[in-house]
Amino acid sequence: MLPISGVSTGAVQPLTAAEKAAGPLKIQRPKEESRPLKSVTDEYVPEEKQEPAGRYWLGKDKDGQPKIYFDNPEQPADPPQRSADTPAKSPDSSQQPDGPSGFKGPKNKEDKEERCAGNTDKVDREIERLKKKRQELEQQLRAETDEAKAQNLEQELAQVERELREKDNDAYRKQHSTFTRLS
Repeated sequence: MLPISGVSTGAVQPLTAAEKAAGPLKIQRPKEESRPLKSVTDEYVPEEKQEPAGRYWLGKDKDGQPKIYFDNPEQPADPPQRSADTPAKSPDSSQQPDGPSGFKGPKNKEDKEERCAGNTDKVDREIERLKKKRQELEQQLRAETDEAKAQNLEQELAQVERELREKDNDAYRKQHSTFTRLS
């Protein structure tokens, strides 16, 4: 890095004649056209339904290694055999899924709906146990005179309350409920 005193003053150039001219420069503006402005809106343009390009799915090869398979609609050759964990939908199936999750419902009239009952008793017992423990800790904390023990009880109480906040809600109950088949 050079000090400022070592900078050459020969690099400074004098102003050109155009820059020396007195007065403001004229700025030319384009002429405004007198046509009315068109309102800008979105418009739906329907398109023809396109033929699917193919379908990918994850499967396993002969050695049990994960492999990605592809159904090419232009090449109706023998599809690779599917293993037990790959989808059972055939590649030439023309049926589209009924919903966003792809659930189609029973395939035949012979297929029955599977009915299940959810049981949240185990979760409810666990929550009740935590509520009782919170109550006991609160009572012990009120009766405690030793500050060190009181601090330990407060920490334990805070832990129990965190667990209760985590577990005493519908999402936790749904996740940890047990289901039994009714039919």
